[in-house]
Amino acid sequence: MATEIERKFLVHGTAWRSAADAGTRIWQGYLNRDKHRTVRVRVAGEKAFLTIKGLTQGATRAEFEYEIPLSDATALRALCDGPVIDKIRYRIPCTPHLVWEVDEFFGDNQGLVVAEIELESENQPFTLPDWLGAEVTTDARYYNANLAAVPYRSW
Repeated sequence: MATEIERKFLVHGTAWRSAADAGTRIWQGYLNRDKHRTVRVRVAGEKAFLTIKGLTQGATRAEFEYEIPLSDATALRALCDGPVIDKIRYRIPCTPHLVWEVDEFFGDNQGLVVAEIELESENQPFTLPDWLGAEVTTDARYYNANLAAVPYRSW
């Protein structure tokens, strides 16, 4: 089984931008947003993916991701439950094996910037950059599936 172990933090200021790559524009919509499983369609740049995620327990959940034709993702967008998420994802190397992914949101989630890091275990050590704020790993409001239903601007 594929497993995702991810920690998520709010981002403060713009100091992170100097270390970031050019970023990739992403839209993603949800075909299912049940708390026990989400099914997402995503277009990142010129690639498209279908992703199934299980229930989050701590910072861990099952994750299965498959590349699909861009035309399929475009067609599936019409089947999404609610509005799609619009964001740019930037990558910032942390160590030779770890990368921070910083998501800058647009639309109804404008103003929200979140950083996440994927780990091999929940207790794996990593360095916290100065531009990180509060950890929101277990705060369900910050799950992208929930941001599609209850956007940041409405809080």
